[in-house]
Amino acid sequence: MEKKRWLGVDLHRNGFTCCIRLENGRNYLSQWKLEELGQFVKKLRPSDEVAVEVTSNTRLFYQAVSSQVKRVVVVDANQFRVIAHSVKKTDPNDARNLALYLEKDLLPEVRMKDPQRAQIASLTQTRDTMVKLRTALKNKVNNLVSAQEINLSKESLASEKELAAVLKFRFDALMELELRVIVDQIRSLNGSIAELEETIAREGQKLEGHSNLTSIKGIGKLSGSILLSIIGDVNDFAEEGKLAAYFGIVPRIHHSNETQHSGRITKRGTKLGRTTLVQCALIAQRYSPYLKSYYEKVKKRRGTGKAIIALARKFLGIIYRTLKYKWTFADFPNFVLAQETKR
Repeated sequence: MEKKRWLGVDLHRNGFTCCIRLENGRNYLSQWKLEELGQFVKKLRPSDEVAVEVTSNTRLFYQAVSSQVKRVVVVDANQFRVIAHSVKKTDPNDARNLALYLEKDLLPEVRMKDPQRAQIASLTQTRDTMVKLRTALKNKVNNLVSAQEINLSKESLASEKELAAVLKFRFDALMELELRVIVDQIRSLNGSIAELEETIAREGQKLEGHSNLTSIKGIGKLSGSILLSIIGDVNDFAEEGKLAAYFGIVPRIHHSNETQHSGRITKRGTKLGRTTLVQCALIAQRYSPYLKSYYEKVKKRRGTGKAIIALARKFLGIIYRTLKYKWTFADFPNFVLAQETKR
């Protein structure tokens, strides 16, 4: 019987450091170039367990290694304090820590999605980055013209007509140049964002569960694609509470002696996922008497902010069961399932 080994891998763009930890606690360090990955794989054993940090090369490494070993654990260094806040931040030390805590099974694991969902997730992140940049540029335009005592509404600059109108204002030459450059960038971003949204919506329809999810009133083709790219395989979550924790909409729990306190939500997971979920939930409650009643009840008792989070949590439970049991809604407002999906 082969002796167990735990491998910690500190991965970079061009290479990686590997620490092999044996059952007797001894460590063996080695340095590898990325082009030597094939040689590294040949030295692996079926009983090995491997831990590697999330980087731009992690998927490449994972695909090469995962079929050759017992287990690969992908780690988010930001959630692993031993590495994130390490005083001695070196590649060998990080690799040693990964191997040590892998042996103890104490590493915060990141799920690796299938390539199709990963690609769509990457597109959604790019879109989100561009939307934020566009918002920042629009705010800059508003700040520039407001300094000249021209007040634009929050909805201004949403259309080509409004962008063109801004360029008709007469200012000094430098300010007109700055406005023209910014407006050109906003126009370019508009085109790129529209192209990304069309692609995300189209490709997302190929994902399993997309038609089920979009049968929920409040979830469209684009938002359905974004949610599916974030959720991945719903069967990775044993129950809906696990999915809620993944989205970061469960409260922090603080223990003091025998007392337990609930605090603000953890906000773990992607901000884009929470934002999309909240937007869809708020739309859905306009159509669903059940969600509307629930939202208003919590709002009256605990305020708007907590009501929105509670609504999102409730809505995520519906999403979980819809994907888990392959529901398709014939009439979502009245919670009527299509005949063949009743359960």
